Amino acid sequence: MNARRSSTQAWRLSDLLSPHVSVPVERDREISGLCLDSRRAQPGEVFFALAGHDHHGLTHASEAVRRGVAAVVWEPLKGVSPPGLGEEVPYIEAPDLRRYLGQVAARFHGHPSRSMKVVGVTGTDGKTSVSQILAAALDSESAPCGVLGTLGCGRWGELRDPGLTTPDPVTLHRRLAEMGAQGVRQVVMEVSSHALAQSRVAGVDFDLAILTNLGHDHLDYHVTATAYGEAKARLFEWPGLKTAVLNLDDPFGQMLVGRIEDHVQILGYGLRADPGGRDHLHASDLHFGPEGVRCRVHTPWGDGELETRLLGRFNVLNLLAALGALLTLDVTLSDALERLSRSPVIPGRMECFRGSRGPTLVVDYAHTPEALAQALQAARDHCAGRLWCVFGCGGNRDRGKRPLMARAAERHADHVILTSDNPRREDPMAIIEEVSRGFARADAARIEADRDAAIRHAFMQAGSGDMVLIAGKGHETGQTVGTEVRPFSDRQLALALTGGGA
Repeated sequence: MNARRSSTQAWRLSDLLSPHVSVPVERDREISGLCLDSRRAQPGEVFFALAGHDHHGLTHASEAVRRGVAAVVWEPLKGVSPPGLGEEVPYIEAPDLRRYLGQVAARFHGHPSRSMKVVGVTGTDGKTSVSQILAAALDSESAPCGVLGTLGCGRWGELRDPGLTTPDPVTLHRRLAEMGAQGVRQVVMEVSSHALAQSRVAGVDFDLAILTNLGHDHLDYHVTATAYGEAKARLFEWPGLKTAVLNLDDPFGQMLVGRIEDHVQILGYGLRADPGGRDHLHASDLHFGPEGVRCRVHTPWGDGELETRLLGRFNVLNLLAALGALLTLDVTLSDALERLSRSPVIPGRMECFRGSRGPTLVVDYAHTPEALAQALQAARDHCAGRLWCVFGCGGNRDRGKRPLMARAAERHADHVILTSDNPRREDPMAIIEEVSRGFARADAARIEADRDAAIRHAFMQAGSGDMVLIAGKGHETGQTVGTEVRPFSDRQLALALTGGGA
């Protein structure tokens, strides 16, 4: 989480922080880089100490000073004071630092997003899929497309450093600057509700914003559904935003229309035609087969046929979102449909693993009630036999969704196996007990806390023609137990069991 300016010209701290903070002349310093992680601090950088959810960055300021930072800029919080007042390294108090740190980072790097077309994708589910689909369609040798999101950052197809859906502002603007230096002039970025609430994307110039949906998630952080929705809405009221591509099958998307239609061009999409007469894309004549979906799309630019290897109705919605973005970015309809027909299967997103015999295994990241229901409905559309579901709920996260997950699994699957999924600091069996309260029948699910054993049991019990949805982890390669991340991959286990690939 450090940023170093590519230019040889150094910044004065006073210039970087203006107009938010006034730096006395005697405490002003030349700055060679930006730093949020004291463990990676380099001589000459400025260390930013933010007030966090669980602790304050000042806890690590002494380490940053030992590593040679030129200054510490800290966010005031009641009961917290810097340890180094009066020392050679100045400590600069910066009220509301989190709110404008992104603008500071953007200034340091020369505002890289201003020379790019930046698309922000937000929603409870589908951010990664839409981002990857759209970036793959935009990317070419002559016009490379960058991505920032759950699967990593960088040019599409060359991603690195997977982690947070949306990185901290120091990392974010450094990544944008690096991509700009590599010739990237278009970027697709996943924008989480946490990132919007915490001002992580401050300083980014968004041209286009996409809404996938709004469901039940992250109430452990936002507390109320209203606050969660308001965080998402910020992206569509972003200063300078030109176009919004909204899922109008979703009530939240319909609500946004009234809030933003006076100052943002709106393009709607959905599986249903829009009776309101506004610009809208929709799909009809959906045909589901073992190898994917075929449908007809209707747009203000004309109609056409779309075929895809991606599974399920919700992926048709994801493709429509990407299609809307492509069309507003002046890609022709025929070209856009041809590009989308080549959309690759995204790791851990309805990713199929088939062997010469036995069931088809489908690995998906679904970890909300809505996403689990959609994934099971999608699997059902492509399943000739019985539908199995293996899922769990994460520890130390939104507990309200646990029984709702059980309800979705029981309603849409023929057989359910309830297991663990990143229990973290909670007792796995206590989580399973809370999830189980959502089942209508006492025998609705088999309980197997060991995730490896649960997946193997489903594979052994399911027959040819059956489909097993393994939900929750998707692309992840670890199971978090306590504070330890133990190596575990649903994808690798599915590959080993089937002896093949997608």
